[in-house]
Amino acid sequence: METQDEGRSARKRRAITEAATQVFLSKGYAGTSMDDVARLAAVSKQTVYKHFTDKDGLFTEVVLATTSRVDAMIDLVADVPLDAAALEANLVRLAREFLTALTQPQVLRLRRLVIASADTFPELGTAWYEQGFERVLATLAATFARLTEHGLLQVREPLLAAQHFAGLLLWIPVNRAMFTGGTAFEPAECEHLATAGVRTFLAAYG
Repeated sequence: METQDEGRSARKRRAITEAATQVFLSKGYAGTSMDDVARLAAVSKQTVYKHFTDKDGLFTEVVLATTSRVDAMIDLVADVPLDAAALEANLVRLAREFLTALTQPQVLRLRRLVIASADTFPELGTAWYEQGFERVLATLAATFARLTEHGLLQVREPLLAAQHFAGLLLWIPVNRAMFTGGTAFEPAECEHLATAGVRTFLAAYG
């Protein structure tokens, strides 16, 4: 049973990580100080150091905590029905939700932050990719293999096909966001990219 002190400590740690996420995303790693985090979390700097020994540890915690959010995406890409008549519609639905999730402003800002910090934290960037997007691709590859086994697709290299599918959807919006700093994508644009991407994918693998 959680004691009152343990509950208070957990709340403070959560407040610190939430504040740190905001500050890192707005100021970057180099521009963030522990004072900034303490101020936004409404705790003392001593309390921040009690939970996290240094800024590197706090940054690592913030970045890797986001990889748990891909579980819903994994469930989504694993759940494509074996329905030949509705294959395009089901893939468009998947593509639309895939795009919507991965072009959320906070996701794009985090992606920029990880890329900008890759030279300083190469292991962290690798871990973030492997625990996040790579898991989604592996699940998508398994889905395409299953659809191929049932004659709905013709895929010889499932993981490559998963990369092609993701690339068709994400190349335009993610590159634009990385180079221009923009994070807003209208639903109509996501719908167009999802439909065009799926039709191109099916032209190659259908």
